[in-house]
Amino acid sequence: MSDSPRRYAQSAALFARAAAVVPGGIYGHMAPTLMVPGESPYFAARSEGARYWDADGNEFLDFLCGYGPNLLGYGHPEVEEAAARQARDANCLNHPTARFVELAERMTALVDFAAWAVFGKNGADLTTWAIQVAREHTGRKKILRVAGAYHGAHAWCSPGHGGWIEEDRAHIHTFPWNDLDAFRDFVRRHPGEVAGVITTAWHHPNFSPAELPKPGFFAGLVETCRAEGIVFILDDVRSGFRLHHGGSHRFFPGCEPDLAVYCKALANGHPISAAVGRSFLRKAAARVFLTGSYWNSAVPMAAALKTLEVAERDDAVGRIAKLGARFRAGLHAAAARHGIAASLSGHDSMPNWNFADDPNSYRAQAFACEAMRRGVFFHPHHNWFLCAAHTEADIDHAVAVADAVFAAMNSDAVVPAEH
Repeated sequence: MSDSPRRYAQSAALFARAAAVVPGGIYGHMAPTLMVPGESPYFAARSEGARYWDADGNEFLDFLCGYGPNLLGYGHPEVEEAAARQARDANCLNHPTARFVELAERMTALVDFAAWAVFGKNGADLTTWAIQVAREHTGRKKILRVAGAYHGAHAWCSPGHGGWIEEDRAHIHTFPWNDLDAFRDFVRRHPGEVAGVITTAWHHPNFSPAELPKPGFFAGLVETCRAEGIVFILDDVRSGFRLHHGGSHRFFPGCEPDLAVYCKALANGHPISAAVGRSFLRKAAARVFLTGSYWNSAVPMAAALKTLEVAERDDAVGRIAKLGARFRAGLHAAAARHGIAASLSGHDSMPNWNFADDPNSYRAQAFACEAMRRGVFFHPHHNWFLCAAHTEADIDHAVAVADAVFAAMNSDAVVPAEH
C-alpha cells in the first residue's frame, strides 16, 4: 500500500484549504492533475541549490528547477545579495531605476542581433506583444505558429479550452514542426498576408518526445521570411541562456530571428521577462503599448544583471551541458540493463524522458512517483531541467535511483497509476 497519504499529509491539508478559496485549488501548470494526484507534493516550503523541501519536509533532488527558472541553483548567494542590495534602496517606484537602462544595455550587448530591449514579467506578456509588433510593422494580420508549441496562456495561444472564442484565433494558423514545405505552402497561398511566424528554439511538447530542428529548417524559414517581409519571432522563454550565453539562436545554425523573447533563466527565479529586436522594428515596438505596474521593478532587474554575469563567468551553459550528457548516458544505460524501452530526447540541458508504447503515460507516471518516493523529482509529462548547482554526484545518484525504479517496474513492485 502506498505511503503517500502520510508522506504528503500537509500538502493535502493545504490543498483542502486552498480548494475552499481558490478555483481548482491550484491552477495552471502546477495543478495536481498534471502530475499524479495524491502521489506527489502539492506545496513547497524551501529550497537550496539543486534541492527543495515540500510542506511535509520531504527532500527532493530537483530535475524540474521550478519549471526552468533555476539556472544557477536555488538561492544563489551572489544573485540574492544583488537583489537584497537593490531592495534596500528601492523596488517598485513611480519611475524606472538605473537598473532598467543597465539591463537593456546588457541584453543588447549580449544578444548579437539586438538593437533594443523591453521588459515584462512573464513569457506570455512578451510573446503576445511580439506578435503585435509584427502586425504593427507589416500591417498584416496572420500569425503562423508550430502546432503543439506552448507560447503562454493568452487567448491566441492558450492550451486550455475555457475563456477564448473563435475570433481570438481567427488569424492564428499552425504548421508542423520541421515541415518547411508546409510553412512555405501556407505563405504561398496567402501572399502578403502573414505578419509573423513564432517558433521555439526546438520543439518540446508535453507528453511527447522533443524534436530538434532538422538541418536547413531554420535557414529555410528565415530565407522565406526575408523574401516575403515576414517577422521571425523566436520564443526562447524556456531554453534561453541554457544552450548559449547569447541566446539559443546562436546554438542552431541558420536561426536568425528578428525578435526574441526570454524569461525563465534570465534572473534565476526572480520575476522578469525580456524581448529584444532588430533595429528595423524599433518604430513598431515603440507604437505597441507595453506596460505593467510591476514591470519596471528594480529588484528582478538587479537579479537578472547578476545572473547573466555569473552564468557567463562560470560557464553555466558548459557545465550544465556536461552534466546533461552524463545524465543521458547513465539513464540510457540503466534502462538498457533492465530492458526498458525509453529514452531522453531534446537538448541535454532540458531533456524529455519518454517510455515507448506508453499512450496513456501510465509508465511515465509510475516511474516519476517511484522516483519521488526515493527523493528524486522527475516530472512525468513535462521536459526536465538541469541547473549549475547539480553535481556529478547528484547526477550519479539520480541515475542510481532510476536504475532501482526500473528494477522495481520490471518486478511489478510499481503499479502504474491510472489517474
